[in-house]
Amino acid sequence: MHTRLQIGLIWLSASLLRGQSADKAVTFDAASVKPAALVFGSPGKMVFSRPSGGPGTNDPGRIFRPNQSLMSLLMTAYNVKIYQIDGPAWLDTERFDITATMRPDTTMDQVRVMWQNLLADRFRLKVHRESRQQAVYSLVVAKGGPKMQEAGRGASAPPPPPQPKMTPDGPVLASSAGPTLAMTGRGHLMGRAQTMHDLASFLSVQIGRPTTDDTGLTAKYDFLLTYSDAGLEGPTAAMRPMPDSDILPSLFTATQAQLGLKLEPKKGPVEVIVADHIERKPSEN
Repeated sequence: MHTRLQIGLIWLSASLLRGQSADKAVTFDAASVKPAALVFGSPGKMVFSRPSGGPGTNDPGRIFRPNQSLMSLLMTAYNVKIYQIDGPAWLDTERFDITATMRPDTTMDQVRVMWQNLLADRFRLKVHRESRQQAVYSLVVAKGGPKMQEAGRGASAPPPPPQPKMTPDGPVLASSAGPTLAMTGRGHLMGRAQTMHDLASFLSVQIGRPTTDDTGLTAKYDFLLTYSDAGLEGPTAAMRPMPDSDILPSLFTATQAQLGLKLEPKKGPVEVIVADHIERKPSEN
């Protein structure tokens, strides 16, 4: 009988295998790829433009992705997490400003194929998929039971101010009302009316490893989680250490102490996109 962890990984494998071959006829109408241009405002202050456009936005026929790393583009194109990409280290450091246009009714699945074809055309990308044994984590209830408040019962977590949440597809505005899972500062997570699947997905990104919900908890919860991101492999791995990283608990310790949940390490199969070849600089537009 499959465990829930195995089922989750099998689903992940199947989702990667779908769309394994990009339809080369599905391309952007036009696309410009240029080395990222840093725009400076007041002296010493660096100002970055934000990603905009695409399916589900008020500008669905145009996509603007400034200062994008090739790693981020691969994650978007193949709909995978960072730990599912195997390629040269400079995938994280080479950055580009990309503008592309397409029909306004283009779907996100079609856009992903367009990204794949753009990478193949401009960067000569060639990939293959393989399954590898990697460290994975299982989120379970710790001894003593959960310490979170069920949503709708008693005092709930205070709402955060509306703020953009960065995703591979651009910023998403986290609403201050209704179900919310948002960072209210680096190392500070606020959840309102969240499932354990939602939490496991967040932890997966922060840890940089697949994480499945094996708590058996079916309710929705309100919670606050404060932790140090030192030693994690997620998006903050390359950032400067937090000023209070030496006094805050690790994510693993904080999850158990503050939420009454435990992250148990395991080994499991993970589908990986391997970049067999990719050019560091794009061909001319």
